[in-house]
Amino acid sequence: MGKKKHGDDASIPIEIGSSDLDSIPCRTRSNRRVKSKNSISKQKSKLDSGSFECYFGTIWSHFPEDKRTLFTYLDCQWFAWYRKISYRDKVLSWIKRKEIFSKTYVLVPIVCWDHWSLLIFCHLGESLQSKTRTPCVLLLDSLQMSDPLRLEPDIRKFMFDIYKAEGRPENKQMIYKIPLLVPKVPQQRNGKECGNFVLYYIKLFVESAPENFSIEGYPYFMEKDWFHAEAVERFCERLDSTRKKD
Repeated sequence: MGKKKHGDDASIPIEIGSSDLDSIPCRTRSNRRVKSKNSISKQKSKLDSGSFECYFGTIWSHFPEDKRTLFTYLDCQWFAWYRKISYRDKVLSWIKRKEIFSKTYVLVPIVCWDHWSLLIFCHLGESLQSKTRTPCVLLLDSLQMSDPLRLEPDIRKFMFDIYKAEGRPENKQMIYKIPLLVPKVPQQRNGKECGNFVLYYIKLFVESAPENFSIEGYPYFMEKDWFHAEAVERFCERLDSTRKKD
């Protein structure tokens, strides 16, 4: 598996499917990618996709089983690969194997234009008319001044193609009306913290997400004072320490 790059220039290992990606031990990849030069806490460089996946794997392994049953996640490069038309069908086939419509939440880390953000699908398998289990999409971005909604056309097309590939009955008009919400979450302090913030968003969201997501309760805990930037730094230091023990 070749070294991954940021965003649109990502290399595409088309011979590897979703089951193969899920079976690759994080420790194996971290020996090559997560060295001191890639340390989150010691170096302030932006995370590459390989390092992100390894840190994410560490976080995921520490969630209790009752939380993990509500969630699934997509590889952090799949959205960028989907945007390349020649790889779109391959990515959609990988996503289909994840059975995302059976989960309450689907975490979709995104790296585009050398910037990390977090997409969360909520209740995609529920009726679009539901009031208590509201199908919706959250977009958490630590650099809102860059206009997170510039991704909306790609996100809408992504969702439509996922529904279509699954053979769902919802039509395009219905899918495009699914609310796309952008809560005012804590913001990064410099141009290199976006990946760290996305990892922390994931940790706190999984720990605090309601069993049933309703727009009536939105934004729940996702406020601009949800946490302080210093908490991200402490989190990264603990995460890096945990990775070194593995």
